[in-house]
Amino acid sequence: MKIPAIWQQGGRAVFAILFLTLLLDGCGRPTGSDRLKREYRMQVTVGPTTSWGLGAQRFAQLARERTGGRIVVKPYFRSQLLKGAQLKSAQMVAAGAIDLAFESTINISPVVPQMNLFVLPFFVSNYGNLDRLEEGEAGRMLFAALRQKGLEPLAWGENGFRQLTNNRRPVRNPEDLRGLRIRVVGSPIFIDIFHALGADPVNMNWGDAVTAFQQGTVDGQENPVGILVPVQIYQYHRFATFWNYACDPLVLYWCKKEWDAFPQDIRTALRSAALDAAAFEKALVRVGLDDGEALKVLTKTFRYHPLIPDPRNFLAQHGMEIIIPAPADAERFRAATRPVMHKWIRVTGEDVYAAALRDLAAQ
Repeated sequence: MKIPAIWQQGGRAVFAILFLTLLLDGCGRPTGSDRLKREYRMQVTVGPTTSWGLGAQRFAQLARERTGGRIVVKPYFRSQLLKGAQLKSAQMVAAGAIDLAFESTINISPVVPQMNLFVLPFFVSNYGNLDRLEEGEAGRMLFAALRQKGLEPLAWGENGFRQLTNNRRPVRNPEDLRGLRIRVVGSPIFIDIFHALGADPVNMNWGDAVTAFQQGTVDGQENPVGILVPVQIYQYHRFATFWNYACDPLVLYWCKKEWDAFPQDIRTALRSAALDAAAFEKALVRVGLDDGEALKVLTKTFRYHPLIPDPRNFLAQHGMEIIIPAPADAERFRAATRPVMHKWIRVTGEDVYAAALRDLAAQ
């Protein structure tokens, strides 16, 4: 059996676990209409009540319905299958230890560095730009890069634009961030961004971060609204800066070797289920934050009425001060992080960045 190159990035312990799992129940075994598994395990980083989690549940439901019950997908929330090591998701799926994942591009980026495109500081900035990238040449290049790593992408989902909250002071410009200790996601580009802005970034898991907020040893954090509302960030922080400094798309992807072995009718049904579930999930994430289109999609297309149709107002009603930087201050944030932008374009890939610029120009 040839060992996928992607395994070489892990240690010996991870290798042994993956190898044993692949032998017992991995995607390396033949799969046909008479050899389908009783259950296909799906990695999901967050909990079931987030928009991300609801999208995963919608996909599982549609997959069962559209395959006539032949494909049963079970979401495993909060990275249960990874024992919390969410950055290992792509490796585990490519190796066949896990069947599929609904995963953040941030967590995929250690394996597919092109995915850093979406967190180049202040590059994407709005939903129109995000859609153009995902639907354009850059998006096709990113999906091709996933396939080269043994992953079959089915649909783009969304965790949303990442916003800043803290309990010290309103952040309207780079000077306001100086000296603030900010909990950031565990990816080096985020450390670089907040260092460039004069903050003190620290990577820690969410449980430790909450304790640090309560004790006052960490001042703030950055996350999309779809995470901030369920975790009740207003219990810890008073100020929320909506600056769209980075975006966090999701990708629903399957082990490519397993995917290629499915009969064509199952592949067609699953891709259809993925696209519809992702459209539902995206609308959940964007509701109240876009021009009103997301709410129309939810209510008219999916007959779904969100509990919180205006998340910014919801946070304000719970005592948070909402800050939207003025255009001049937004430009100062961009200028301060421009060296980070140039550094990470090289990591992401000049070709992908050039394709993204072409996509954005084709408005």
